[in-house]
Amino acid sequence: MDLFDKIDRNMSVDLGKFAELGHGYFTFPKLEGEAGPHMLFRGKPVLNWSLNNYLGLANHPEVRKADADAAAEYGLAFPMGSRMLTGNSNFHEQFEREVADFMQKEDAFLMNFGYQGCVSIIQTLTDRRDVIVYDQLSHACILDGMNLSLAKRFVFAHNDMVQFEDRLKKAQKIVEKTGGGILVITEGVFGMKGDLGNLAEIVKFKEEYGFRLFVDDAHGFGVMGATGIGTGEFYGVQDKIDVLFNTFAKSMAGFGAFVCGDKKTVTYLRYNLRSQIYAKALCMPMTKGAIKRLELLRTRPEIRTKLWDIVNTLQSGLRERGFDIGPTQTPVTPVYLKGSTQEAANLIIDLRENFGIFVSVVTYPVVERGVMMLRIIPTSEHTIEDVNRTLAAFEIIRDRVASGVYQNMNPMEVAQGLKAAGE
Repeated sequence: MDLFDKIDRNMSVDLGKFAELGHGYFTFPKLEGEAGPHMLFRGKPVLNWSLNNYLGLANHPEVRKADADAAAEYGLAFPMGSRMLTGNSNFHEQFEREVADFMQKEDAFLMNFGYQGCVSIIQTLTDRRDVIVYDQLSHACILDGMNLSLAKRFVFAHNDMVQFEDRLKKAQKIVEKTGGGILVITEGVFGMKGDLGNLAEIVKFKEEYGFRLFVDDAHGFGVMGATGIGTGEFYGVQDKIDVLFNTFAKSMAGFGAFVCGDKKTVTYLRYNLRSQIYAKALCMPMTKGAIKRLELLRTRPEIRTKLWDIVNTLQSGLRERGFDIGPTQTPVTPVYLKGSTQEAANLIIDLRENFGIFVSVVTYPVVERGVMMLRIIPTSEHTIEDVNRTLAAFEIIRDRVASGVYQNMNPMEVAQGLKAAGE
């Protein structure tokens, strides 16, 4: 068999089969203009609910200035090389000191990218003697990290503490023989459904089973907790998290990441993370920009308050209108509707073309067959008017789903035939 024979086979299932039809619209869409609630899609203005720009820092004037000033002074190339060799700077270390202090941890390490950083952490912390116990809904970067690890692994059903303990017992028996240890991995906020990892219950098992806890809190950092530290602060268990990982792609509106914990562990990671040793350090504009973003996150609580005002208004409005948004306790707002993939496609066309509202839709295999999930991401830059406009549109599209409007129409009919009703 030719190596590339599998391409045709794999592109005929799941998202692959929609690649040609939906490219540029459902997949790889192009949103233009300044990142925010109001952008252009295919030349038309849309109300955008699909950016992970929780605190609106992407276009905050102080952030833009910090990024631009650093780019003007250093360019995009500096520093050259990996952190270990020639890519370190006072500003990289300044961010590490400040973020460790904010996160109530002894030390932190600034990394170039989030996905690769998470993969590398898991690979570095575990070997063939160890066992990983992880939540079923863990992010792809966690799964890929485990694929590179030699450790045995057990999965437990999402937030199921009975099954979690069962897996811990199995893991304990193995490490008693191998002399290894147990690493438990979960997320603070699960980015699709918006619910929280059950950290308060998980940490209760630490003393009995002697595991270390790794939490990916990419969607919780800057958003959850009284001061924005994250989900550990929300639950009051920040000190029980051994290795805490966060990216800049959400509340920090940038790229890069950091890991924090006790000094010994962070030092070990600093000297052993392959994704950092063999790759270029975070560029200076993003490094100095991260310092400014962290400053705003720490000192402007009103931004987070505005975010939660929008979140609470949107989510309460959806619930009051009978929409199923699941158990979310976070800004991530899923809206579940019954329908096929074809109906999901027509619904999205209707929202974008006739209502000027841009949201992302998730279908099987991410959710079960016959369900479509609209994923809404509120930000501090949205307004109550944006919320009310969206609630009104969602009531109409829900009625259209219920009456079967989207079942047998082709995309052109949706865009043209429903236009008057949408307007």
